[in-house]
Amino acid sequence: MKRLLVSAVALIDPDGRVLLSKRPAGKNLAGLWEFPGGKVEEGETPEAALIRELREELGLNVEQSCLAPLTFASHRYDEFHLLMPLYVCRRWKGMAQGLEGQEIKWVHPQDLRNYPMPPADLPLIPHLQDLL
Repeated sequence: MKRLLVSAVALIDPDGRVLLSKRPAGKNLAGLWEFPGGKVEEGETPEAALIRELREELGLNVEQSCLAPLTFASHRYDEFHLLMPLYVCRRWKGMAQGLEGQEIKWVHPQDLRNYPMPPADLPLIPHLQDLL
């Protein structure tokens, strides 16, 4: 089975809210909310992938030193096995906006389960709730 490495980040604002991004129509798992991030390309570190993805998808500039590893998800989908490290970030430059037409929302940690999420993201919620 193919293994897919994806990195994700919990962007946390000064009010303790976490940014979620809604997967757009036409993509796998469309309509589900997820932590921002994306596929780690060949030769790329998970941190570099996050820095790239946050710039491309949300218009944010993040320094690697501001990414702190929190936990990871390991989930088997039908077509692949997903490994997804989750980082926490409290400092960035810019204002988050859905540059690829995706909806975004700042959510209080206790409300994260009110948003339908991909199966790999669900086990990450308690870690964030414990942190915040």
